[in-house]
Amino acid sequence: MELKRAAFKAYDIRGKYPSEINEEMAYRIGRVYVDLFKSKKVVVGHDIRLSGPQIRDALVRGFTEMGCDVVDIGQCGTEMIYFATSFLKLDGGIMITASHNPKDYNGMKLVREGARPISSDTGLKEIEERVIAGNLGTTAAVKGTVVQKDVMTDYVTHIVGYVDKKLLKPLKVVVNAGNGSAGPVIDAMEKYLPFKLIKINNKPDGNFPNGVPNPLLVENREATAKAVRENKADVGVAWDGDFDRCFFFDEKGDMIEGYYIVGLLAKSFLLKTPGAKIIYDPRLIWNTIEIVKEAGGTPVLCRSGHTFIKEMMRKVNAVYGGEMSAHNYFREFTFCDSGMLTCLLVLELICQDSRPLSAMMAERMERYPISGEMNSTVKDAAAIMKKVEKLYGSKGKIDKTDGLSVSYDKWRFSLRISNTEPVIRLNVESRGDKKLVAEKTKELLSVIRG
Repeated sequence: MELKRAAFKAYDIRGKYPSEINEEMAYRIGRVYVDLFKSKKVVVGHDIRLSGPQIRDALVRGFTEMGCDVVDIGQCGTEMIYFATSFLKLDGGIMITASHNPKDYNGMKLVREGARPISSDTGLKEIEERVIAGNLGTTAAVKGTVVQKDVMTDYVTHIVGYVDKKLLKPLKVVVNAGNGSAGPVIDAMEKYLPFKLIKINNKPDGNFPNGVPNPLLVENREATAKAVRENKADVGVAWDGDFDRCFFFDEKGDMIEGYYIVGLLAKSFLLKTPGAKIIYDPRLIWNTIEIVKEAGGTPVLCRSGHTFIKEMMRKVNAVYGGEMSAHNYFREFTFCDSGMLTCLLVLELICQDSRPLSAMMAERMERYPISGEMNSTVKDAAAIMKKVEKLYGSKGKIDKTDGLSVSYDKWRFSLRISNTEPVIRLNVESRGDKKLVAEKTKELLSVIRG
């Protein structure tokens, strides 16, 4: 079978099944992974996608033929692979997931010991070249073994241990698993928490009967929003398919942009760890920088993407890192992102505040209004980037940490080519001027889309 490079991205593997990612590719990845990293024992797991078990079986065959032992934790979320790699002291692991992509997609996220991510800069490019070329290494004389292990209890106990249960109150919380992998974890956590949980789309189902588990899609938000309003809930939480991200809805059913959650969590960590470093990404920055500096911390800019954030966090020993895309990273969770931990920490903060969530966020949203991420499919992304830089760069301050960012006194924008999809992403923010955000967003989109 001819294998294609299309599934290999900057920091994961993702594509349509079976044309771009399939059993043969998974088998080869397993063999090359072991040969490249000399792994003795690894963990594997998969999300709710229908092709997950087949991909898993092929991957495991590749691992074991190279003499590597495998711990199979079954259906899970990505952060459970991070947890198992560290908790079980394994040499690495692979999560089979395509996260928020449509149901005919699948993919893989790869980590080494200590849940360190493998990106194009740290081995993924070499894996790609060897997989495509068929340079798989020499099989072992003795095959590796496979054991099935349930890590749910250990994982849930660990995650719940991050919050102070004495601070928690009986909030009414709508939880929307999106028929993804989050449902079983929500059920397992429930007995440890005082919250009244109103569950919707809680049953895992790879057919996605209620739409792709991606709360960023406007059409997917209403289910959570409606449940919040109808049940007069204090807050709503929705996860993506592999639950490494979660999204919050206030008591009115309005979704809170992930950007503002970064500032909320950054402040809470700095209260506990004075003077710590906080990582933020270049897409939206002013709110986070201001909060971190006012709280006595050090804001550290980093390129978007989980592998880059995790590497930078380790480099500077940051206590927390956050992306506007709702990926939140925690030093105590092996510098990894966790949608479940984010959920618990934000709910803990809501319990400690006398105001509803909408009031907690209102000041920051007024102070730094944003456009929301605007995606545009274009034929020549590089040419568009050059055109925008020429038009806007001369009068503003340019930053190219990740794509193109241009800042002025009262507003700024970020434009970047997606690492995972054929689109350009635009974000605009201002200093307290919603009208200016709307004007500049419209203006930039007309340039980008022609």
